[in-house]
Amino acid sequence: MSFFSQFTSPKKLRDRGIMGMNKRNHSYISRYNERSRFPLVDDKLKTKFIAQQAGATVPDLIGVIDSQAAVKHIHHMVKDWPGFVIKPAQGSGGKGILVIVKHKDGIYVKPSGAEINQQDVERHITNTLAGLFSLGGKNDVAMVENLIQFDNVFDGFSYEGVPDVRVIVFKGYPVMAMMRCSTAASDGKANLHQGAVGVGIDIASGKAIRAVQFNLPIERHPDTERLLSELEVPEWNKLLVLAASAWEMTGLGYIGTDMVLDKEKGPMVLELNARPGLAIQIANGTGLLPRLRHIEAMGITAHTPTPEERVAYCAHQFGTKSEF
Repeated sequence: MSFFSQFTSPKKLRDRGIMGMNKRNHSYISRYNERSRFPLVDDKLKTKFIAQQAGATVPDLIGVIDSQAAVKHIHHMVKDWPGFVIKPAQGSGGKGILVIVKHKDGIYVKPSGAEINQQDVERHITNTLAGLFSLGGKNDVAMVENLIQFDNVFDGFSYEGVPDVRVIVFKGYPVMAMMRCSTAASDGKANLHQGAVGVGIDIASGKAIRAVQFNLPIERHPDTERLLSELEVPEWNKLLVLAASAWEMTGLGYIGTDMVLDKEKGPMVLELNARPGLAIQIANGTGLLPRLRHIEAMGITAHTPTPEERVAYCAHQFGTKSEF
């Protein structure tokens, strides 16, 4: 049974503190996010640069392809990189992301083991430039990034893809978190709508609370059979501090921060989102509204807490017990 199926009426959802799209748009995105700052996060290239300026770790940028004439340069660009990712700078929802784990003699291998040729890669970049995967269908550029080497601690929790951590940050406070684990159904992408697993993560400990796929509770990863209750994110406090600092980076009051844990470089900023989705509530089995209202009720203090102080506050205030 779906977590929310027992709360069918809007009133019952409100009573549980569940935030809907209209409430999110009107009371939080419109109120706390200045539109002039949206380009900082809608363009992944700009996000990467502001994150680096703030001292945050990000995936290595191999290069940018911004014109049709430059498309064929991709093969020379990646020749010394064993694996790489091509993504639209203004894409959303994981659309248009091409992951290559290895390549040789013009043959490129995807995480599933499927092989594509040089023309396939070039066609994908051409489609990216034409805006096929971009917000509003605008012309775009293709970013080429180094492949993240995700930490071995996540073996079995994700299938053919890098798991990421989505943290909702409100006024600099990390209020709710989940890990998105790719599956065969999601084609190796960490997209819940495509069938990735969402694992609610306790803000205090970094440990799994509950897990869902297609909005239904599950106990094991559908492809690897790994018990999802065993998931615990290492370097959790460092990751949350990095997420909380997105407020200073962007000036956006309500933001979704997407983080990854690289085996060698530790927590990294992958993307920032000024319009984060609401599935995180399903993964955690609880609503966002009580936590957001708690932060709002704090008002403005004489001393602006540091990211570390804000993380410590949320760990104490919003820590929760596992449902597994």
